[in-house]
Amino acid sequence: MKNKVTKAVLPVAGLGTRFLPATKSVPKEILPLVDRPLIQYTIDEARAAGITEFIFVTSRGKSALEDYFDGAPELEAALREGKKTHLLNVLKQTNMDSGAVAYVRQQERRGLGHAVWCARRLIGDEPFAVMLPDDVIDADTPCLRQMVEAYAEHGGNMVAAMEVPTANVSSYGILDVANPTSSSFKVRGMVEKPKADLAPSNLAVIGRYILSPDVLTNLDDMKEGAGGEVQLTDAIAAEIAARDNVYGYRFKGRRFDCGSQAGYLQATVAFGIARSEFREEFLDFLRACVDLETPKPEKIAARG
Repeated sequence: MKNKVTKAVLPVAGLGTRFLPATKSVPKEILPLVDRPLIQYTIDEARAAGITEFIFVTSRGKSALEDYFDGAPELEAALREGKKTHLLNVLKQTNMDSGAVAYVRQQERRGLGHAVWCARRLIGDEPFAVMLPDDVIDADTPCLRQMVEAYAEHGGNMVAAMEVPTANVSSYGILDVANPTSSSFKVRGMVEKPKADLAPSNLAVIGRYILSPDVLTNLDDMKEGAGGEVQLTDAIAAEIAARDNVYGYRFKGRRFDCGSQAGYLQATVAFGIARSEFREEFLDFLRACVDLETPKPEKIAARG
C-alpha cells in the first residue's frame, strides 16, 4: 500500500517583482483574487486532497503571510457581537490548527529545487506534495486531489502536466513521453526550459507535484541547472534513470498563471463571473467595456 500524502511544501520566498509596487510591502501570495488571497486557494485545494501539514518556505518580508493564518480574536469578537455568522464561518477557513503550519527560511534564492530542499528535515522519509501558489487551478475536483487518487495507483513521483503553445515551452519544464493517451502516463525524460526546436514535446510541468524523499537526496549536491539555479525538474528527472518511477498527470481543470499580471487579471475575470452574486453585474460591465473598445460601423466607414 502506498504511503498517504499528508504534507505539502509551499515555496513562497519570491520577491513578486512583476507586481511591484504592490508587493513592496505585501507578499504576492496575499494579493486578493476576488475576495480571497491567492494562498487561500492553494490551502483549500490541499485540504481537499487530505493534506494536514503545511510547510512554507519563506524569506524576509513575509510576516503578513504568517499572520494571515493566525487567529484574530478582536475581529472574531466584533463579528460575533454583530451577529455576522456568515463572515465568522468565512474567517474560520483561514485559521490553521496549532502545529499544522511550519515556516522555513530560504536565506538565498537559488531556485525551486533549493527551496524544496530547505524543507527536507520537516518532510522526513515520506512522500510529499509541492504546490506553487502562483498556479491557481479551477477544477470541479481539485487538482491535487485528482493527483493523490492517481498516485494511490502508481506511487513513485508524479507531476501535473498540461499542453502549452510551442512558442512558450522555453518557460517550463517539458516532458518527454511516449504515448500520453490516458490522464496518467509514464515519463521517460524531463528538460527544464528548452528551446522550442529542442523540446521533446509541448507537455509542460505546472505547479503541482507529489514526490518521494529520494528527490530530496538528489538535491543534496546542489547542482545548478538552467538559469544557474538548482532545478527541481533535474532532481525528479534523476529518478527516471534510477528507478523509472516518474509519471505525468494530465489534470482536468483550467490553470491560471497568477505569477503574471495577465494571468492574474484573467483569473480575476473567470472567478468573478463564476460567483452568482457578481455574475450579471460583472458581465454587463465587461460587455460595456468591450463595446467601448469596438469601433462602431459608422466610425469604420468614416475611416475608409
